[in-house]
Amino acid sequence: MRGRKGRGNIGPVGISLLQKGKGEPLVFFHGYLANKESFACQIEYFSRYYSVTAFDFRGMGQSAPLPAAWSVGDYAADAREILRGLGIARARLIAHSFGGRVALKLLASPDPPFSRALLTGCAGIPPRRGMRYALRVKAYRAVKKIAPRFAERRFGSAEYRALPPLMRESFKKIVNEDLTPCLAAVRVPVLYVFGDRDVQTPPYMAEALHAGTAGSGLVYMKGCSHFCFCERPAEFNAVARAFFR
Repeated sequence: MRGRKGRGNIGPVGISLLQKGKGEPLVFFHGYLANKESFACQIEYFSRYYSVTAFDFRGMGQSAPLPAAWSVGDYAADAREILRGLGIARARLIAHSFGGRVALKLLASPDPPFSRALLTGCAGIPPRRGMRYALRVKAYRAVKKIAPRFAERRFGSAEYRALPPLMRESFKKIVNEDLTPCLAAVRVPVLYVFGDRDVQTPPYMAEALHAGTAGSGLVYMKGCSHFCFCERPAEFNAVARAFFR
């Protein structure tokens, strides 16, 4: 296993793992194409109070490449196995963006491995699309029939075009899945924390998540973007600490 720092058990093969601190378990799920180190400020702070575990999802960070084009459900199943292998259950969770997608799948299951979850910039709500987007999709489909490679280069986002082929297929599965149906099945306390200037997961997505998750809370961090936990770590950590206590 590569990338393990601090104390802890040996994790699954191919997973870059970090464990630090003592106490009750706290797990971190990072965003898409990010890594566990994106939570550096939170790991340093919360390891004073909890036994922190953070790992890189497969295909990201220092973990092994994907074996196939995974969906959100595949990532959730793998995360469950990782936690089970480490003997982690009923943990607190902090998840960002794509990590929130994975978290929602697990939180909606009959036996979630988390007792409380803070989801920041959580993805999974379908974006609002206008006529311009509909026309672009129509053009993409027409060009793809004639010149599929050109269509991928011309119409895909910069993030999408930079991905290797297998990750592209996985990316399409991930972003096209609406996780709204998961919300009604969530039974553990959830707090959504969003930047009020987030353009990747805008406030209307935060409101939809909050409305669909019974008993959940919603906090906006003023002046922050999609990465409020990086922009204002002390404020974010104080909100999370209060929620977990």
